[in-house]
Amino acid sequence: MKNVYNIIWVRFWTLPTDHYNFKQDFNTGKAQIVDIFYRIISLLGGLSLFLYGMRIMGDGLKSGSGSAMRVALEKVTGNPVIGFLFGLLVTCMIQSSTATIVLTVGLVGAGYLTFRQSVGIVLGANVGTAITAQIIRLMDLNAGSGSILYFFKSDNLAPLALVIGLILIMFVKTRSSNNTGTVFMGFGILFVGLMNMSNAVSTMSESLSSLLVSFENNYFLGFLAGAAVTGIIQSSSAVVGILQSIASSVGVTFCGVFAVIVGVNIGDCLTTFLVCRIGAKSEQIRTCMVHIIYNIIAASLVFIVIAILRGTGVISDGLWNMTLNSGGVANIHGLFRLVPAVLLLPLSNTLAKIAERLVPDAPADQEDSDIEQNLRELDSHLVDNPGVALDQAEHLIQHMGDVSLKNYTRAVEMLELRDTDEKAVEKIYVRIHEREKLLDRMADASNEYLVALSPHIHLESDLRDQNFQIKALGCFERIGDLAVNIADNLHNIGESGKSFSVSALRELNVAVTAVKDILQLTVEAYKENSESKARQVEPLEEVIDELVEYLRQLHVKRMTKKQCDVFAGIEYQNILLHLERLSDQCSDLAVYMLGRTNDSINGNEHQYIHNLHHSDDKEYQKAFNENYDRYFSPLQEMSQN
Repeated sequence: MKNVYNIIWVRFWTLPTDHYNFKQDFNTGKAQIVDIFYRIISLLGGLSLFLYGMRIMGDGLKSGSGSAMRVALEKVTGNPVIGFLFGLLVTCMIQSSTATIVLTVGLVGAGYLTFRQSVGIVLGANVGTAITAQIIRLMDLNAGSGSILYFFKSDNLAPLALVIGLILIMFVKTRSSNNTGTVFMGFGILFVGLMNMSNAVSTMSESLSSLLVSFENNYFLGFLAGAAVTGIIQSSSAVVGILQSIASSVGVTFCGVFAVIVGVNIGDCLTTFLVCRIGAKSEQIRTCMVHIIYNIIAASLVFIVIAILRGTGVISDGLWNMTLNSGGVANIHGLFRLVPAVLLLPLSNTLAKIAERLVPDAPADQEDSDIEQNLRELDSHLVDNPGVALDQAEHLIQHMGDVSLKNYTRAVEMLELRDTDEKAVEKIYVRIHEREKLLDRMADASNEYLVALSPHIHLESDLRDQNFQIKALGCFERIGDLAVNIADNLHNIGESGKSFSVSALRELNVAVTAVKDILQLTVEAYKENSESKARQVEPLEEVIDELVEYLRQLHVKRMTKKQCDVFAGIEYQNILLHLERLSDQCSDLAVYMLGRTNDSINGNEHQYIHNLHHSDDKEYQKAFNENYDRYFSPLQEMSQN
C-alpha cells in the first residue's frame, strides 16, 4: 500500500523542486493538478457511457426476449449441466451475470425453479459474463481499409451501430424495431465509452503502468483492489473493460493483473449477494450463497494452481511477465471463469449442501402458510422482467379468487350452523375476518407490485395484462369484503338472539346458492382463462338480479304482515343487497376477461352489457332461461306449499 501511495504522490501531486522561481513552480504544479483532474473526469465519463450502454443494451435484449428467457429457465431440470448451459446462454444474451442471477433468485422465490435447479444456472452465469470482455477485444483489431476485419474495428462499428439504432427507433417505430434499435444504441454507446476510456488512460500511461507494477509484487493488494472497485462500480464487465482499455493503450503484464481479475470475480458475487438478499426467503438466499461459495472456491483454486505452476516452472518468467493486450485480458478473464466452473460443476450438489447448512430453513408458517408463500412470491427482483412478474402476479390473484370464494362459503356455513353449533359459528366468524386481513394484504401487495412494473413494461400485451390484473384484483378484493359483510350480518342476528322466519330462510338459501354458483363459475373462468365460462356469468347475474328483487318483494309482504322481526328483517335486506353486489362483481370480472382479448369490449364494458341485454343473442337467452328455471322453480314450489 505504501508503494502505491508513493507512486501516486510522486507522479501526480509532488510539485517540481528543480526551479528557483516559486511562482513558475506553483503554476506548473497547478497545471498538472488541473490536467490530472480532467483526465480523471474523462475516464469517469467513458466509464459512465460504458455502463449506460451495457444497461440499455441489456434492457433491449430483455424486452425483446423476456418471455423466451422465462420459458427457457422454467424448463431447467435437475440436471446441473442443462442449468449451466441455460445460465451461460441467458447471460450472453443480456450481458450481465448479476441480472441473470437476480432473475434466477426471483424465479426460485416464485416457485418456477427449485434451489437445486438454480445451482447450475449460477455457475453458467459466471462463465457467460466473460462474453462482454470478448466483445470489447474488438478494440485491438488492426486492419487496413481493404480488409473485411476493418468493418469490425470499434471506431467503425460504434458509429455504425448508433446510426442503425437511431433509424430503427426514430423512423421505423415498431415495437420490435424499438427493442432492436435499443440494443444497437447500447452497443454503440458501450464502445464510445470504451474508446473514451482508452483515450483517457493513454494520457496517463506512465502513472497507470507504475500503479499496475505495484500489484506484481503484492497479489493480495491487487485482489483487494479488483474486489473493491467492482463492489463500488457494481459491474465486473466494467472493471475488466477498464483493464482492457489500459492494456490497449499501454499494455499490462500477466503477473500484474491476474490477481486483480480474480478480485473482480469476488467483487461481482458480493454485489449480487447483497442485491439478492433484500427481502429474500431461505431458498433465495441459498441461491445467492452458492454464487459466493463458488467464487470463493474458484478464486482459491486459481491462486493455488498458479502458485503450483509458477513454483514448478510450468509458468516461465517469459509467460509470467508477458505483456497482454485487450484480447489477452479477455482470454485470462474467460479462462478464470470457465475452468473453475467446469471443475466444480460435478460438485454442484456439494455446493448446494454447503449453502443449505449455512442457510437453514425458516420456521414453518401455521394455517396461512400458503397465503404467506404467495405474498413472498411477488419478488422485487422480477420487476425488470415484466413477462415473469406478470405471471407471478396472476398466480397471486388466482389465489385471491380462491380465498374470496372460501370466505363466502364459510359465511354461508354460518347460516347453516346458526341454530346447531354456536361455538363453531363463532370460530368460523373469527377466521373469516382473519382471512379477510390476509386478502387485503394480498390485494395491496399485488397492486403495489403491478404499479412498480410500469416503468419496465414496453410491450402492448404486457400493458394490457397489467391493466386487466389491476381490475381483477379489485373485483376479488370487493368480493371478499362483501363476504365479510354477510358474515357480519349473520353474526349480528346471532348476537341479538333474533332469527329469520322459516320461509325467509328457505328463500334466502336459494339466493345464497345462486351466488355461490356464480362465484364458483367466475373463479374457474379466471383460473382457466376460459372465455366460454366467462360468457356464462352474465346471464346468471341477470337471473340473480331478478331473484333478489323477487325476494325483496316477498320479504316486504312478510314485514307488512309482521311475520318477521324488524331487526332480523333489516339484516335480511342487507344480506340481499350484498348478494346482489357480489354477483355484480362477478359480472364485471367476467366482462373484463372477455375484453382482455377483444378490443371492441375492452374499455366499453358497460355498453357491451347494455347491448347484450337488449340483443336477441340465442346463446345468452338460452343460458338465461336455464338459470331462471333452475333458481325460480324451487321458489314457485315453496309458494304452493
